Amino acid sequence: MAVQACPCGSGLAYRQCCGRWHDGEPAPDAAMLMRSRYSAYVLKLRDYLLATWHPATRPSADELGLEDAPGARTAWLGLEVKSHRLTGADTAEVEFVARFRVGGGRAQRLAERSRFERIDGRWYYRDGDLG
Repeated sequence: MAVQACPCGSGLAYRQCCGRWHDGEPAPDAAMLMRSRYSAYVLKLRDYLLATWHPATRPSADELGLEDAPGARTAWLGLEVKSHRLTGADTAEVEFVARFRVGGGRAQRLAERSRFERIDGRWYYRDGDLG
């Protein structure tokens, strides 16, 4: 069986990269949590996305919207982490660009500066500003 590459683009096998975080191991920093959340969108891991969303800003499962509209399948094309910086003892920012295509349309870019907070040793996505 072929080794599955991690969707986050790290160059590592999924099990050695985001698969660890998806299986419950805490991501060591906000950048790795960001990568694992991108991979969770690719793999449609709703429970993981909700579990790693900060309780103060977490949407309901119905609001998350991972289902594709008929004929408009989302194809995730890649992730580029532009920067990662600690902004406090338990806060960080990650700037990234995710590329995707909906249906047969043109490739699109989602650029965001995301904010993360560590609570009890685990990082959580708080919110972000689109760029």
